[in-house]
Amino acid sequence: MNNKLYGKLIFELSHEGRKAYSLPSNKYGNYELPADMRRQADAELPECDELTVVRHYTNMSGNNFGVDNGFYPLGSCTMKYNPYIDEEIAARPEFTAVHPAQPANTCQGALAVYYNLQKSLAAITGLSEFTLNPFAGAHGELTGLMIIRAYHESRGDFKRVKVIVPDSAHGTNPASAAVCGLEVVEVKSNADGTIDIDHLRSLLDDTVAAIMMTNPNTLGLFEPGIPEIAKIVHECGALLYYDGANLNPMLGASRPGDMGFDVMHINLHKTFSTPHGGGGPGCGPVGVREGLERFLPKPKVVKNGDMYEIETGGEGEIHVGAFLGNFDVAVKAYTYILSLGRENIKMVGPLATLNANYIKESLKDVYELPINGLCKHEFVFDGLKDKSTGVTTMDVAKRLLDFGFHAPTIYFPLLFHEAMMIEPTESEGKDTIDEFINIMREIAREAKEEPDLVKNAPHNTPIGRVDDVQAAKHPVLKF
Repeated sequence: MNNKLYGKLIFELSHEGRKAYSLPSNKYGNYELPADMRRQADAELPECDELTVVRHYTNMSGNNFGVDNGFYPLGSCTMKYNPYIDEEIAARPEFTAVHPAQPANTCQGALAVYYNLQKSLAAITGLSEFTLNPFAGAHGELTGLMIIRAYHESRGDFKRVKVIVPDSAHGTNPASAAVCGLEVVEVKSNADGTIDIDHLRSLLDDTVAAIMMTNPNTLGLFEPGIPEIAKIVHECGALLYYDGANLNPMLGASRPGDMGFDVMHINLHKTFSTPHGGGGPGCGPVGVREGLERFLPKPKVVKNGDMYEIETGGEGEIHVGAFLGNFDVAVKAYTYILSLGRENIKMVGPLATLNANYIKESLKDVYELPINGLCKHEFVFDGLKDKSTGVTTMDVAKRLLDFGFHAPTIYFPLLFHEAMMIEPTESEGKDTIDEFINIMREIAREAKEEPDLVKNAPHNTPIGRVDDVQAAKHPVLKF
């Protein structure tokens, strides 16, 4: 805080009789509330003047950290910069004033955005058709698995109730499978972090519905065995599901449909410009290969001549939402795609990969790199190389806050005890990345020469080191 007065909580600034509002005179008469709806005692609200309230919340907002403030190398989450042009277009009244229940002939422009985004995502991923109905990535996973289950049941194959999930998968994969009523079977990784194909082969039989894969995987590694995996999975009658959480580095490099995947979801907030965090807004479009289009949920937008129409579903079809998903998110994603264009969108993956490898190679002499070689969009360190002073990954993450950087993802994936997952995305420039590298090297030096400085970090934040376990078990949520 730049002022101690406004470091206080709003209740501490309260003085009886002060107020920050002025209500107009009542022109509508008095209406008595029923007794059971009336408050028995006055609400305990702070009493402050307008200027105090404005300064308090303006100063409090400075405690928030986001990609607009600084570097956010949160591995697995892809916290990339979202261009403001996308926000401006989505905020236009022509889009914000549309009602989901109005007739299709009165919102042709909005439906054109839906339709064209569906087609754009299909072209980018190499799949046949997409639905925009799911409201989040995990919701997309569930939708994709429902499609897979419906496909098998449509063929009278009711015994396919198992879903194979790699041991390095995002936690939503087994959770989504369980919610869909399917049994989760884990396939092991090799020492190099990729799927053990021999172990996978031993798990395949006529009870397997699908395998869920993330590519590049959670370690940031491209799975070179996908052609063989696709062959043996399809031979046993199962389908391949692509978790699109790590699609960002694939743009311009390869397409899931070309690899042999049958169903996939995309996290628009990770790859196609949607603010990430805070519980939303989200959108998890699901795409399918040719032959599976009829299993996509309704409603969906179709084109009939020059008109766009909303096609509704029939009995027995999959339903995952009453309307056509989160429209404003779709507008942002379509604006992002149009802004980059066919050629420039191909640079996203290569630049994300370049940035990640540059950081990895610049720091691997002071941070433990458990798996060497080329990574894609992200990579994982296993803590400091020199662990003699007892400085942990948690300590490094806390110390980063003192330098104005958000910490990377820590202690995930669970394959490494001191995991530190770093993802710079394609949107960061070399100056920012070089500064991050220099600070990480400085923290490594401090860990060796001044370990207590790192162990007691952060020192420059409004709140110092907290007991994370107690904070989780006994959070203080009110004044």
